[in-house]
Amino acid sequence: MLYNPQLETFLCVVESGSFSKAAEKLFITAPAVIKQINSLESSLNLQLFDRTHRGLIVTEAGKSIYKDAKYIIQYSKESLIRAENTMQGDKEVIRVGISPMTPPQFFGSLFPKIQELYPEIKFQLIPFENTPENAREILGNLGQNIDVVAGIFDDTLLDLRKCRGIEISREEFCCAVSIHHRLAKKEYLEIQDLYGENLMLIHRGWSEYIDILRDDLWEHHPEIHIVDFDFYNMETFNRCENSNDVLLAVKSWESIHPLMKIIPVNWNYGIPFGLLYSQEPSRKVKKVLDAIERTRDL
Repeated sequence: MLYNPQLETFLCVVESGSFSKAAEKLFITAPAVIKQINSLESSLNLQLFDRTHRGLIVTEAGKSIYKDAKYIIQYSKESLIRAENTMQGDKEVIRVGISPMTPPQFFGSLFPKIQELYPEIKFQLIPFENTPENAREILGNLGQNIDVVAGIFDDTLLDLRKCRGIEISREEFCCAVSIHHRLAKKEYLEIQDLYGENLMLIHRGWSEYIDILRDDLWEHHPEIHIVDFDFYNMETFNRCENSNDVLLAVKSWESIHPLMKIIPVNWNYGIPFGLLYSQEPSRKVKKVLDAIERTRDL
């Protein structure tokens, strides 16, 4: 156990409102509950309860501990599960990192095909928050806590994040706009529809494919105002929706923001979409890569 078990007793006392009621739920005596709480307070050097003739009152320190204790306990249990999965090397579980920018939807059709070829393969979805720090940490250490991540990529990204990628499809660049934007009524855009608009493009150097589009727009379509941003995450979509700008996006992101619409554009620009994995993939990941290659060749 990665946490003090007295935390669970503490949670039970807070939620029950008394030592005696907590004792009944825990199937131990009230003195045993009191002893655990006293020991916890002593080890933390904090007073968690005010004992009054009217009953127990949770102190401010107790309220703070209560908020964090549930997270600590849950995180510890999940950590043990991850560790057990690591120890069970023969268990063919592929841990798939998912986030708004790396959605699991495309696995819906891919999973059955992989399991048809390798029925022993199982999949576990691991959610994570899209931040630059997480992207750097997760992609740079694929194979440790997360085996694969699905998303857009190119050689620039692979070199930057020190990982590898296998292309599954080619995603055409689209434009995301607020449902209240003047372009939202259109089902298809021409480049000229973007004239006079602010087009949000991720900064130069993040993707060679986006940089090619950027250069073409600069040279041939100066009527489009390019606005740089640093990183694709929910905040970027919120910023676009609030500012009424236009955001370069891909179709697989259409479920990210309920107040935005992703519209195809009549141009020949896109980016690979596929699976990112470690530079030294494990045997089970190699099976997935083999299944993708064989499925793609059909």
